[in-house]
Amino acid sequence: MAEKKYAAAIDQGTTGTRFMVFTHDGKVASTYYEEHEQIYPQAGWVEHNPMASWEKTQKVIKASLVNGKIDPNLISGIGVTNQRETTILWDKATGEPVYNAIVWQCTRTRDICQQMIDDGWESKIREKTGLPIATYFSGPKIKWILDNVPNVRARAAKGEVIFGNIDTFVIWWVTGGPKGGAHVTDYTNASRTMLMNLRTLDWDDEILNYLGIPRACLPKIRPSSDQKLYGMTPKDGPLGAEVPVCGDLGDQQGALVGQTCFGVGEAKNTYGTGCFMLLNTGG
Repeated sequence: MAEKKYAAAIDQGTTGTRFMVFTHDGKVASTYYEEHEQIYPQAGWVEHNPMASWEKTQKVIKASLVNGKIDPNLISGIGVTNQRETTILWDKATGEPVYNAIVWQCTRTRDICQQMIDDGWESKIREKTGLPIATYFSGPKIKWILDNVPNVRARAAKGEVIFGNIDTFVIWWVTGGPKGGAHVTDYTNASRTMLMNLRTLDWDDEILNYLGIPRACLPKIRPSSDQKLYGMTPKDGPLGAEVPVCGDLGDQQGALVGQTCFGVGEAKNTYGTGCFMLLNTGG
């Protein structure tokens, strides 16, 4: 068997998608990037077309392999990093989204968030999830789709419609999609949904019940780098080879690692589509 020479990453961001291949000493062997369309249905609303994002993902993978003359059989593993909080619900049997992706910047859930505050959930959400109640996070976005798209809540309760942030959607598709794709997320992304209990590292049933979100539609929460792997890319997929998908990290946490902030108290600030400061608190 030929020696594995590379590691690869899919970066699905707010404004575009990138695929990068690295040698094992950290040098970039190949990269390719594609922008995608921002959709603004009305003031304060921001959406993406999930299938267009998946098409771009396939394109950048193929182009990067071709341009860099990379044999995908020599890639030892793939990781995914992504814009956090952006919310998709899709048909598990077909992969077809039931609605456009609601982007992290979108403020359409303002009334849902205000109702949570009025109902006295502010301190409880902070205690359970570490987050303020805000339009930023995925939980209220899921509720909005369940409330506004006919028949979706009933199908989600049966596991026929499933939820994921961008990481989950990409991993599901890249590991086979309707043909057995892995429905998983990691702790960094789950922690930004406003649904994960920081003490149990699991979905919080009390919050789910309040928002009317069925647990059956949620992905399994896994470590960000898992020796059990998330799944394998199929030979008939965009890579054209079976490659382990074994890493998942929200983009800002990924940047913290990339800046080698491994010590307690070390922090980084990223100036991109937004401004994001993260601090290593230890523990």
